[in-house]
Formats: sequence, structure tokens, C-alpha cells
Amino acid sequence: CVVLFFTSDRVIDVGSEWRTFSNEKALKDPSRVGDAQNPLLNGGDLTTMISKGTGAASFDEFGNSKYQNRRTMSSSDRAMLNAFKEISTMADRINLPRNIIDRTNNLFKQVYEQKSLKGRANDAIASACLYIACRQEGVPRTFKEICAVSRISKKEIGRCFKLILKALETSVDLITTGDFMSRFCSNLGLPKQVQMAATFIARKAVELDLVPGRSPISVAAAAIYMASQASAEKKTQKEIGDIAGVADVTIRQSYRLIYPRAAELFPPDFKFDTPVDKLPQL
Repeated sequence: CVVLFFTSDRVIDVGSEWRTFSNEKALKDPSRVGDAQNPLLNGGDLTTMISKGTGAASFDEFGNSKYQNRRTMSSSDRAMLNAFKEISTMADRINLPRNIIDRTNNLFKQVYEQKSLKGRANDAIASACLYIACRQEGVPRTFKEICAVSRISKKEIGRCFKLILKALETSVDLITTGDFMSRFCSNLGLPKQVQMAATFIARKAVELDLVPGRSPISVAAAAIYMASQASAEKKTQKEIGDIAGVADVTIRQSYRLIYPRAAELFPPDFKFDTPVDKLPQL
């Protein structure tokens, strides 16, 4: 018995063929083939999608289209494809990278195929999956940030979040004040010194147990307010609240908890523009 082995150095490219046979560059993408293979859909989405007809030959004598795309794709694939488009749209609105979108798509596919969240809207599940993917990839976003780019309420996203964690038997790391500090300070246009001071203040406040029961986001906002008020780049509670997604009163409540020990919270090398004893008491 002779066993033969054949080897080949040729690799199949499953991406789109970006060749063009048209001289009109201003037209839409002239690719002759379909989109790249999508492993998340049944059959890898290797289906034929027929564009909408415009000529008389595309319609029958009753005016109905002769060619229908709906028959070439199952209802489950169509639902997932719509969810993937919604996920991509939400991610683009808050500038999330491709790896976050891919993880979100995988999470949604797992939940959808398990049918463990029956009765919940696919948009709500997609929003919750995006929130989880951000946490798992180390770039957490707040519920309000996800809610702002979706059509789902914060409460519904929160419910789906808990159900998905239970259904998939997965978990996410606890969020800390440091997860948001860099982004919040950057969006507020604060210098590096103020950002470092705010990070130090928030971490110290947690270590000294000055803010029990307060959310990391509200503690981060209060720390930014204190650091900015002590510097030349002062920011109001409203400015910080708009960026952090928390109410002014929430910032004030956290600030009042850390204010009595403000002198212990600043880094030793911080250059004060406003002394600690002159900080707002609220």
C-alpha cells in the first residue's frame, strides 16, 4: 500500500476581489464579487445577493420583482446580519476599534443561538453585548454612553447585561476610577498634570475608604473636579457631568465625602494654583 501526500503553497484568499473593469472611478464599488466570508453566519454567508432591478426585464407582467433575495437567506441569518449592522453603527459612533466589534458579534451570536433571552429585543441584546465586550477588552464604557448611541433605555440594557452574563456563564472585571480618568480628562481638555492628580486623588480616596458605596464614575468625576479647582484649568460640575454622564448632585455628593481630607489626597509634587483651604466647600 502506497500513501501519497500532496502539499501546496497556494492559499485561498476569502476576501473581496477589489479589481475593477470600469474606467468610471466616480461610481460605486465596482467589485465583481461579494463581500468577504463571514464565519458568524450559516454557510459563511457565501450567498448571492441580487441588487434591485431597474429595467423592464427585472419585473413580471404584474410589476412584481422576478428576483428575491429574501429566499436566499434564512430568517436567523437575516436577524443576525441586522444586529451586526446595528453593532457596527453603535461602535462607529463612539470610535471603538474592530476587535471590539468582532467580540460583540461573537457574544451576540452565542446568545442568539442559545435562545436564552427570548422576548428581549435584538437591539437591546446587541447593546448589552457591546457593553460587555468593552469591559472584557479593557476599554469600558458607561451604560449612559452605550445608551446614547442606541435606541434602548439604560434600564433595559442593564437587564440584558445581567441575563447575558448568566446565560453565557461569563464575567467581567470590576471597573475602577482609572478606567475612565484618561478619557474624561482628555475630553475636558485638561493637562497631564491635572489628570495625574485626579487619578491620584481617586485612588487615594478609595484606599482610605472615603467613598463607600459610590460608583467609580462618580468618584472619578469628583476627583477631576477637585484637581481642576486646585489648578489653573478650572472646570465646573456641569462641564464634568456632561462628559462623565453623571448629574451635578452626584458629583457634589462624592466631593463632599473626600473634601474633609483633601490635603491628604493630592500628590506631593502637585503645583497648586488654588490652595487646599480655598477649594470650594459646596
